Amino acid sequence: MENFIVSARKYRPDKFNSVVGQAHITNTLKNAIKTGQLAQAFLFCGPRGVGKTTCARVLAKTINCQSPTADFEACGECESCLSFKHGNSMNIHELDAASNNSVEDIRSLVEQVRYAPQAGKYKIYIIDEVHMLSTSAFNAFLKTLEEPPSYAIFILATTEKHKILPTILSRCQIFDFNRIKVDDIAHHLEYIAKTENIGFEPDALHIIAQKADGALRDACSMFDQITSFSQGNITYKSAIDNLNILDYDYYFRVTEALLNEDISKSLLIFDEILDKGFDGNNFINGLCSHFRDLLVCKDTATIKLLEVSEGIKQKYLEQSQKAPVSFLLSGLNIGNQADLNYKGSKNQRLQIELSLMKMCHIRAALNLSNGQLPQSEVKKKPDTVASSPAQPVSAPSIPTPTVAKTETVAVPKTEPQKIALPVVKATVTASIPSLKIPSIKNLSGNSAPAEDDVKVETSIPETVEIKVNQPFTEEQLLRYWNDFAEIAAQDSKIGLQTVMTVNAPKLRPDYTIEVIVIDKYQTDIIQSEQINMLRFLKNKLQNNTIKIETVIGEGAEHAKKTLYTSTDKFKYLAEKNPNLIELRRRLDLEIDF
Repeated sequence: MENFIVSARKYRPDKFNSVVGQAHITNTLKNAIKTGQLAQAFLFCGPRGVGKTTCARVLAKTINCQSPTADFEACGECESCLSFKHGNSMNIHELDAASNNSVEDIRSLVEQVRYAPQAGKYKIYIIDEVHMLSTSAFNAFLKTLEEPPSYAIFILATTEKHKILPTILSRCQIFDFNRIKVDDIAHHLEYIAKTENIGFEPDALHIIAQKADGALRDACSMFDQITSFSQGNITYKSAIDNLNILDYDYYFRVTEALLNEDISKSLLIFDEILDKGFDGNNFINGLCSHFRDLLVCKDTATIKLLEVSEGIKQKYLEQSQKAPVSFLLSGLNIGNQADLNYKGSKNQRLQIELSLMKMCHIRAALNLSNGQLPQSEVKKKPDTVASSPAQPVSAPSIPTPTVAKTETVAVPKTEPQKIALPVVKATVTASIPSLKIPSIKNLSGNSAPAEDDVKVETSIPETVEIKVNQPFTEEQLLRYWNDFAEIAAQDSKIGLQTVMTVNAPKLRPDYTIEVIVIDKYQTDIIQSEQINMLRFLKNKLQNNTIKIETVIGEGAEHAKKTLYTSTDKFKYLAEKNPNLIELRRRLDLEIDF
């Protein structure tokens, strides 16, 4: 127990070649050492456990190595390397900015930079979690970071690059560390297991690598935990039990039941998962990930996105052949909706069960949309239907009109007068689809059809064609204007009815109807219904040149109905009797009555 060291520390890389999954950074640093073009300050940023501090230590060790190897790695045997290994190097200093983030700590660091190294070429300062420094500490550090002595090199490491001042970023070479790939983590764990003589299953190490989410340090910690749990023999079952992960087999079984439209089996599997202590939200998210992996397997170009072991990959390839893309996309949509509604649901189990039942009927719904009967309905059909010979299905006969004529169709309206609409009839053959007449809505809200909506494909025009524009008088205009106002009232368009009845319209010689309104709101009301109003008036008055124009102002009839304020009344009375102003001043009266 006293000599035990966790794997994350014991197998921490001490050379560039042993750093896992960061080749783009290690190659750049080695080339900089080779050419002697080392920057005065480096900034290593990236998520946790990806090797930022490790690369900083390796860089510091390699820079001061007295006899580097041919590929510019630290020898590990010189005085500088040994002193660094034992932790008593005088040229490499580490500062934890999380606990030393004040101005005084940075000033102390700046004082140390003034002294040249007693042995070796460089003094390296590694500042971890540098984003924790206060703004004052950053400002105290700026000058030294911009113009350090020739022997001083700063290596900053952080997980939150956005918290660092831009003035600091501009003085550093920035290296962005990536999350480590699942395969790279699995290979590193395999190396540790072989070195420690620990039995393992490749699927188990792959599960650990996936759970680590790109952090090698987390993967090493989970590896030590499962090693203790399984007593030196890491199996797939011990890994999923210890890490609280649902077995792939559950998702394969649930998907099989959903494809077979077996509601009972899918609900029983979900009940079994709940009995093992797993959360319903965890299950539905895992099922969506499973559907995503099946979609990835549909194309050989995207199969590389599947991050599972080879044994599990074969199962995915087999099931992906059975699951249609439409089923997987619909299942993902249902699962995503269940995930969004899960936390707000009072009965969370029912939320997941309802989603499973919907997924069971995906294929039936798709078949119905394609005009096919579900499998359950096909089984219920009597045998006589199946045994009867297939008869050709004839299209319903359509009477063929004779001569192309223009006839009048009487359209009932609220007005006694009927409007004649021209209908051009053409010969219809069996190859032409059946005529489709959409539902027609009247202006007054009754079930009677309106002339603007009557359509037989494209035979009947949307508006009535007026061959000769008939002249009309202002009296005729007012008659139909008031009729339309009544129709608007029947349709509960009270605002339009009010605007039309407050002021009578004026008719100009060019048949432009001038409507007087008091503000832009009433103008918008008229403009929103202008098309219907014009269509109605043109049909009634048989004139296609009618236009409507709104004018903001106060007409004679509007002035009669205007409500005067208290101030307006006082001004009117004061004009009649100026003594009221003196009376108001002496008695200090307010206009409020």
